[in-house]
Amino acid sequence: MYIVSLTYHRPIEEVESHLDGHIAWLKQYFQTGSFIASGRKQPRTGGVILVKDMERTRLDAILAEDPFVDVAHYEVTNVALTTASAGFEALIGA
Repeated sequence: MYIVSLTYHRPIEEVESHLDGHIAWLKQYFQTGSFIASGRKQPRTGGVILVKDMERTRLDAILAEDPFVDVAHYEVTNVALTTASAGFEALIGA
């Protein structure tokens, strides 16, 4: 599984101008089963996406399609979860 952390490097007004396209992009990859969860950072400095395990080159191609690529930096961490609390067992090996 990957944890993708987005950090905005442009003013929030510019981020907002890309929001509709970003939401459509998220929905596309939730529908394909690639994305597990996503949400905004608090305070609103970026966001986080949990992504199912895949080839890193495939993930990089998906991230390159995000309209936020113009307003955010992406930090990608590959995590091999081995333990989860009740209700989150499906994340192990995701």
